[in-house]
Amino acid sequence: MRERVASVCVRVLLSFAALTASATAVAAQTTVTLNQSKAQVVYATLRAGGYANTNYPTTLTTRAADTADNHRRALLKFDTQNTIPAGTLVTSALMTITVKSGSAVASRNIGAYQGTTSWAETEATWNRRRTTTSWVTPGGDLGSLLAKQAVSNVAGTKVTFDVTALVKQAVSGALGSSRYTRIELVDLDAPAGDTTRTFYTPDDPTVTNRPVLKVAYGGAATNSPAPAPISTATLRVLDWNSHHGGVGTDGVADVDRFIKKAASFKPDVVSFNEVERYTSWANYDGPAKMAALMKQYTGQTWYYKFATATGSATGNGNLVMSRFPIDSSEIRLLSHYRSAVDVVINRNGRAINITSTHLDANSTSYRLQEIGELVSWEKGLAEPRIIAGDFNAWPSTTENATMKITYIDSWAQAQADGTAVAYPGNTDGNTRNSRIDYIYYSKGATVLTLVSSQVFDVRDANGVMPSDHRPVMSTFTIK
Repeated sequence: MRERVASVCVRVLLSFAALTASATAVAAQTTVTLNQSKAQVVYATLRAGGYANTNYPTTLTTRAADTADNHRRALLKFDTQNTIPAGTLVTSALMTITVKSGSAVASRNIGAYQGTTSWAETEATWNRRRTTTSWVTPGGDLGSLLAKQAVSNVAGTKVTFDVTALVKQAVSGALGSSRYTRIELVDLDAPAGDTTRTFYTPDDPTVTNRPVLKVAYGGAATNSPAPAPISTATLRVLDWNSHHGGVGTDGVADVDRFIKKAASFKPDVVSFNEVERYTSWANYDGPAKMAALMKQYTGQTWYYKFATATGSATGNGNLVMSRFPIDSSEIRLLSHYRSAVDVVINRNGRAINITSTHLDANSTSYRLQEIGELVSWEKGLAEPRIIAGDFNAWPSTTENATMKITYIDSWAQAQADGTAVAYPGNTDGNTRNSRIDYIYYSKGATVLTLVSSQVFDVRDANGVMPSDHRPVMSTFTIK
């Protein structure tokens, strides 16, 4: 009898302990709701065309441009700096907005993008983020597409975007000293007359109508130690053909303009093609100049390796730059006056080979010969391997199929994964007339995981690009 009583007591104590642990776990999870105007959230609308220098701090509106004057984007900034402790583990972040009115067009796809630079509510315009400071790209400096939703024209419709990934980075301090969460709402569909969507603002007297960011954070208590997490690090690889060192579509050679734009994407490693060193296009040391400008615009030292197409000291060639020190490098000359340059960097304790190349512009047979030489050489380099550059070949060509025998086309894979991002009017991710610039990673790169791939819109207010190519960036995690 005593043994039975003792057994029951033990079970009761264990149950009580389990309940206590469960209550502690629940208590450790905190949810904060941000919807108070000025104190927790600020906002504005950007309008293009003849209104590009006008500040709209009292509306939240999106519209795809049937004319420049009608083009609108909405800005929201939530105070996750003063409301959530720095470094806290964010487990969920959902932003909800409410439709106030909509045009006759029944549904529009609205994207929520990361805003990469700060702005002032009463100063932001299409051209400027502050009265004395321009956006890097007019219309707001867009980072990754966080989420997109079909938004109806019915007043009162609530639309929720999962922005957990951005809030995690902001709160952790991974985005810089500011831990505010900046979001830009963009109409992703093609213009179709009046596509206006107007949303209730943080100043609306009805609290339930206001934009709201709900963030859950904190850890759960446990009686047993959690398994040690696998350490991961991010690697952002940017590839861009510079068009002779930064000759824009306006015909103006401006390496400063080109590098300023490249730096705005916050890459870790860049592959630049058509870089000039003491040529008629650029009678100076292009690689050194680009590295110096990257330092100017990022505040970091950039390490680099350059190889001309012919192997000579001067000429046109390929450049790899890294914000991480280069452990070793190697140059490979290919047939028909082409070359490849490889560097090894260390990230998260892994040695990573990153190669930049630029294949023949006119001949399929030449390109296939160069690919054969390139792939054969790369087999002797350690995993993981990334090859970036201008392949002068469309996705449907034999060249791309040949590369994909042993490498993965990161943009195509991101499309399959639903993490490829371009912009309205270029949903295929074309980098020139088609998609001819690639970032490949080797199939044996098991420590490398593709997160996303993005082709950026680099047109200014006049439609001018810093190069005749568009840049592509693929983001990986390394474990």
